[in-house]
Amino acid sequence: QVQLIESGGGLVQAGGSLRLSCATSGRTFSSYGMGWFRQPPGKEREFVAAITWSGGSTSYADSVKGRFTISRNNAKNTVYLQMNSLKPEDTADYYCAAARSYSGSYRPLKELNEYDYWGQGTQVTVSS
Repeated sequence: QVQLIESGGGLVQAGGSLRLSCATSGRTFSSYGMGWFRQPPGKEREFVAAITWSGGSTSYADSVKGRFTISRNNAKNTVYLQMNSLKPEDTADYYCAAARSYSGSYRPLKELNEYDYWGQGTQVTVSS
């Protein structure tokens, strides 16, 4: 079983930045595809960013491309989401997720059903 714990959420003004972290348990972190998703109030959960096992390939939703950066430190069993130039529409609960599928070794996984483990989420609120 893998446990994921997000941190770094909070309240920020539009144009500001936040860095989310997701610490994971287990000894096989480097063999998991990792992703960030978000769920705005009253809406469905949506893809934000994903990264392959080694961190060599990433993918982003169009709405965050150029503003958000996903990265990982396999030595620390942690994945990050650097969020810059935040907008009010970025307000959501942010979740990190881990995927056991070997597909995650060569392509970023963008579908919710490709992930096996989820964190509890961290809230991000961007004020205008």
